[in-house]
Amino acid sequence: MGARAHVSALRIKSSAEGRLVDCFLRRLLVLAAPCYVANATPVIVARVLKRTHPMDWERRFIDGRRILGDGKSVEGFFSGIASGTAVGLALSYVSALSVGEAFTLSLGAMLGDALGSFVKRRLGLERGDPAPLLDQLSFLLVALLMYQLTYGGLDAFVVATLVAVTPLIHLLTNRLAYKLGLKDKPW
Repeated sequence: MGARAHVSALRIKSSAEGRLVDCFLRRLLVLAAPCYVANATPVIVARVLKRTHPMDWERRFIDGRRILGDGKSVEGFFSGIASGTAVGLALSYVSALSVGEAFTLSLGAMLGDALGSFVKRRLGLERGDPAPLLDQLSFLLVALLMYQLTYGGLDAFVVATLVAVTPLIHLLTNRLAYKLGLKDKPW
């Protein structure tokens, strides 16, 4: 093989690898965006409304503790689903994700976040107490599980990458929300 042919072969290989990486990154963003937006929206909504209604209506579980606590509100739950689904609507215009897929991811994110609060209450942790990995991943894992059960086709490497990067992204965005006065604690 001549030098010119070798360089051409490398360009083709490099171009194909570049498209593969681009496709992978696009898939990560498309799956993460509705989840991340849905999970972040209730923090903003709570500050804007100033008064919200707890999802558990202040009821207690059989262990005597609140089911979810004041941190999970009806307004936050539904606004999270709506905002994540709106991201899907925008992504549907470029055929990246359907509105139904975004709704499923957003609903899953909000259910996963509520599940995380339920587990924290059972462990005796109060609102705002840190629960490493539970705080950062419950919303994403339930969203991805619901997506897989409904639509299928999730790639294990995409899921593993999202699980690996989400804790850091979650911590950084929570610190930013704390500095902006949107959260009372930086985690």
